[in-house]
Amino acid sequence: MKCKQAFMHGPFDLRIEEVELPALRRDQVLIKLIACGICQSDVECFEGKSAEGRYDLGPYTPGHEWVGRVTEIGKNVTSIKVGDKVVGDCVLPCHQCANCKDGKMSSACLNMREVGFRPDSPGGFGEYMILEEAYTHVIPEDWNDEMGIFVENFNVGYWGVWGNKCDPDASDDCVIIGGGPIGLLVALAAKRRGAEVLVSEVSRQRLDLAAELGFRTVNPAEDDLESVVADFTGNVGADVTFEVSGTQAGADSITKITRPHGRIVVVAIFGEAPRVDLHKFFWKEYQMRGARVYEEKDFDEAIAFLSEEKEKLRKLVTSVFSLDEIQQAFERIVDGRKEMKVLIRYE
Repeated sequence: MKCKQAFMHGPFDLRIEEVELPALRRDQVLIKLIACGICQSDVECFEGKSAEGRYDLGPYTPGHEWVGRVTEIGKNVTSIKVGDKVVGDCVLPCHQCANCKDGKMSSACLNMREVGFRPDSPGGFGEYMILEEAYTHVIPEDWNDEMGIFVENFNVGYWGVWGNKCDPDASDDCVIIGGGPIGLLVALAAKRRGAEVLVSEVSRQRLDLAAELGFRTVNPAEDDLESVVADFTGNVGADVTFEVSGTQAGADSITKITRPHGRIVVVAIFGEAPRVDLHKFFWKEYQMRGARVYEEKDFDEAIAFLSEEKEKLRKLVTSVFSLDEIQQAFERIVDGRKEMKVLIRYE
């Protein structure tokens, strides 16, 4: 069977090519893609700023925020049927190596594959894709199609808030630095736990959407962030600060606005190693955690949460392109357009 897929050959070089799909293995499913979101990590690979995209190994099909419908299943597949609407994992652990057997996170797998970042794991920027049953998850049929792309997004936010022992609750004041899609999903996850949330963002469009979702906001380019956080927290500082901007300004802020003994969670991917004030880190005895990626088990929680919040999240989609327009979709983001979520849609 032939289909069209996008291939990233190198920086700023996306090409639509027709390929012959391999035959299904017994444990795999064939998925007709409905839509796929463009993640900031995809953009950084497109710009040549990230080594996560392995076009040094050969051209690969990007896209890990996808939703599709199953059109064929392998002989041993039992939990998924033809016609199911599905999403899938990005990080694929082997479950056999020493790290997997030791219970370490999926991204610590010694044989890890990563959907949408390597030639051996084609992603969702194409008409069809193939994935093992174990990494494929059924979503409710009554969801509108775009909602599926936010499952992978929300899992990242969920892991940063709940899965990584950060555990905010109703007694906590949380500050989210960066109000993009992941930042707002982190904010929604923290709010679900009863925490008070302040979103810091420089884009007017994103600030307006954060306010529409019910969050207090601040633009650090116009107002003094430390003063606003002091007012928000009664002069004690944030109990939990989430760095989701991936900027030096964000890294500078985390040690200025967090209270002594506070928790700092780094959710963003930094293109370059940032400077961090380790003196304040030592002096205030901060706890800092990284939140790279979720676990497979988190999908059920994400799907349940999104079922309650689906009307809010539809507002995050700001632009839609076809597969043939994928190069200009990426260029639109690179050119500095303050988009929230850009989709490639196939139906």
